Parts: sequence; structure tokens; C-alpha cells
Amino acid sequence: MLKRAFDLTAAVLGLVLLSPLLLAVALWVKLDSPGPVFFRQERVGRGGRLFRIHKFRTMVHDAAQAGLPLTVGQDERITRAGRFLRRHRLDELPQLFDVLRGEMSLVGPRPEVPSYVAHYPEHLRDKLLSVRPGLTDPASLAHLDESERLGRSSDPERTYIEEILPAKLRQAEHYVDHASLTQDLRVLWRTLCTLMAGR
Repeated sequence: MLKRAFDLTAAVLGLVLLSPLLLAVALWVKLDSPGPVFFRQERVGRGGRLFRIHKFRTMVHDAAQAGLPLTVGQDERITRAGRFLRRHRLDELPQLFDVLRGEMSLVGPRPEVPSYVAHYPEHLRDKLLSVRPGLTDPASLAHLDESERLGRSSDPERTYIEEILPAKLRQAEHYVDHASLTQDLRVLWRTLCTLMAGR
């Protein structure tokens, strides 16, 4: 209950304070390349329920039909605006609306697409899907170089499934086992510091 109240309060404040930035980014995305402002994708949420996550579009329209559901190295599908937005994680800001809708939390295991959730070990699946997915979490902070690492792989999807995903799941399990508001505040602080550093 306390976590949800914190999420709602922070999401509302964030949307109000960041509204000029959100509008500016939306205009930039629209002018930079043809296509919608927002990118929507089906992800697996709490209890295994499917929902549509929202991001500012950072790739060319219909990029999903032109490659993997992963960003690999200097992905040619990424737009000019998209490179900046991804670097500073500004593309994730629309997920504050997903927090308001109750689909997500500020901090929690990042939601995956159904095809990758299918690779979750059985003993972890229910535990990791027992909490709302988050905008940020320790695993995403630990894998900031994920795209570059995949770009060096001859088989990016296999590398993700066999190497990166298991590491993320171990970190997600640790988060769920030790979840607290104090831990969430630490993760949010680390995330802000990372954003300020432009990593």
C-alpha cells in the first residue's frame, strides 16, 4: 500500500513538473521522422497479465518488422532524436502514465516481451511476476552496456537469452526478496545519477 501511494504521488508530480519537457520531446520525435510519437509494445506484467508499455518512439516506424526486439549496438533503426533520448533514458518517461494506470511501478523488474518471459525458469516466473514491473531496477542499472555487448555478438538473441537474461533474473530475484521503500529510493537515486551522467 505504501509503495503504491509513493508511486502515484511521484508519478503525478513527475508528470506535472516534466510536462514542458514531455511536450518538447513529443514535438521533436514527430518532426524528426515519420511515424507516431509513442511506441507501444506488449509486455508481461504483474500476475502474467499482458499490457502495452509506452515509450517515446526512438526507432523508425515499423522497426519491429525490420529486426530483433532488441537494440543491438549502433542499430540503424534508431532515429537521430532516438539516440539522444535513449542515451538519457528520456524515451522511458511516458511510462509514468503506465504507473498511474497501475500497470507499472517506479521501481521493479523491467517487463519483458512474452517471448523472453517464456525463457524464465519455472521456479522464478511466479516470484518475479508477483510484483509490478518498474521503470528502473538494479538489473537495468547493472546492464547499461547491454546494447554494445549484443553488438559484439555474432548471435545477439542467443547471447541475450543465455547470458544477459539469466543475470538480470538473478538480480530481479534479489530485488523481490529484499523489496522495501528504502531500497526503491536507493535505486531511484542511482538512476537519477546515471541519467545526469548521460550514461
